[in-house]
Amino acid sequence: MTRNSPTTYYVDATGGLAGLEHDLVERFAQSLGFKVKFVVANQFDHIIPAVARRQVHMAAAGLTVTASREKQVRFGPPYLRVHQEVIYNTHAAKPRKIQDLIGENIVVVAGSSYVTRLKQLKQRYPKLQWKAVPVMESEELLAMVANGKADAAIVDSNIFDIAKNYYPDLDAAFPISGPQKLAWAFPKDGDDFLYAKAVDFFARIRKSGALRRLIDRYYGHVDRLETSDVAGILAKMDTLLPRYIALFHKAQERTGIDWRLLAALSYQESHWNPLATSRTGVRGIMMLTNVTADQLGVTNRLEPRQSIPAGARYLARIQDLIPAQITEPDRTWMALAAYNVGYAHLMDARLLARRMKLNPDYWTNIKRVLPLLSRHAYYAHLKYGYARGGEAVIFVENIRTYYDILAKFRAPYRPPLSLPHLETASK
Repeated sequence: MTRNSPTTYYVDATGGLAGLEHDLVERFAQSLGFKVKFVVANQFDHIIPAVARRQVHMAAAGLTVTASREKQVRFGPPYLRVHQEVIYNTHAAKPRKIQDLIGENIVVVAGSSYVTRLKQLKQRYPKLQWKAVPVMESEELLAMVANGKADAAIVDSNIFDIAKNYYPDLDAAFPISGPQKLAWAFPKDGDDFLYAKAVDFFARIRKSGALRRLIDRYYGHVDRLETSDVAGILAKMDTLLPRYIALFHKAQERTGIDWRLLAALSYQESHWNPLATSRTGVRGIMMLTNVTADQLGVTNRLEPRQSIPAGARYLARIQDLIPAQITEPDRTWMALAAYNVGYAHLMDARLLARRMKLNPDYWTNIKRVLPLLSRHAYYAHLKYGYARGGEAVIFVENIRTYYDILAKFRAPYRPPLSLPHLETASK
């Protein structure tokens, strides 16, 4: 059993299933030769009882290990540590201690570990009150705080790490717990085989680095943006982006690259300003160099009708160069890094990763070594020399966040069937 949320299990921007819990469970099932049937809970507080009653084999739903839950279910090895945070609207005064929450409208998910923690705090602060809301996901409560329908919400830090990029007016005030473990839940009297295999599975993926890479996939980019960056793209999605959506759609038709990724790249480069110019001479809404523009047949880099399709074709060319064994999403992140720093320097970074005994096919390793390209001790022994590799890492991680924002608020583009295809179908 799981729950539909951005930290566990959801339909991603491509229409496929994603989420940290989804990916972990799929890998676990593959290791056993099993197929997975995901059962999505209707309410959060249904999950633990369903496991305890053996209605499901296990739950992978971002569950915090608590003493009260351990009386009902058996938890597997922890895979992530979080803490509970008080989230408030920055248009109001920032609460700095528990006493500041007394008399405030505090909302939490019914049946969650937050309720357990608040009950503990109430023993010290008897006047503390809250409302347990029967919703599935804490993001619904964050929306209440953003809209002024609640004064604060209690959520796990990993949940807010993702949600804060959609709510620029919200911020974390202070934690109300120490580090807490997230783990899968199994029936106490369930099959020992599945539990034992889960213990082995987590030991194996922790040792291999696969767990770290999966966590990085979902959380490795979330701390890059400032509140002003998030507010900026949310505002410009309504003001500037509509002018260029048709061009991004057309670029997707020609390259197959999600228009929202191209738009995120463009926003990182120019904030959708077609007249943007950098100190190094790159120009336009896609910030093309003069050399790249010439190669792509662009006569005016400041003309979005030329710049947007050219930037898309350039990214597609880089993607085609990326070694075939590199899978998504690492392939895309590396192509974006090369868009910024150059493909040759990306190859230097891959070589350096090998020298450091790191697998060069994983973005988590490449982003560790890219900043080293600006240090003489490293670049002096590489073919293409010095590069601002650290900037490339920030470039990619920002785009990842901008893409997440666009994917949340803007629909995917489904290109129309080509005329020849329609003619063939009619025959």
